[in-house]
Amino acid sequence: MSIDLTGLSAKQLDALIKNAKKRQTLVAKRTPITKVRAQLTRVAKAEGYSIEELFGAPAPAGRGKAAKAVKAPSSRAGRKLGKVAPKYRNPANTKETWTGRGKHPRWMAELIAKGKKVEDFLIKKK
Repeated sequence: MSIDLTGLSAKQLDALIKNAKKRQTLVAKRTPITKVRAQLTRVAKAEGYSIEELFGAPAPAGRGKAAKAVKAPSSRAGRKLGKVAPKYRNPANTKETWTGRGKHPRWMAELIAKGKKVEDFLIKKK
């Protein structure tokens, strides 16, 4: 991590150093994260739970790396959409298809911008 200090005045640098030292003493006083994890795991197991049941995915194993934020479940969580047969095909490349769900694929968006209609790409059923 790098911070550009060149534009800071002496007063701003002093304030930054003061805040950094406060933060450093606070972090130094904290119990190491490995001990806290062990305590949490021990308490959870004693109560009959696993960490995964309580918090979702297990904590990242990497030391010193920032943990990824756990994404909150959306209103669509658990809603599974079935597979759908493609409804549209690229006339220039027949391997490119689209089901009609979501945004238009790039090839279709480009052709529509040139004046084609979505109906021009429909796959004809036999």
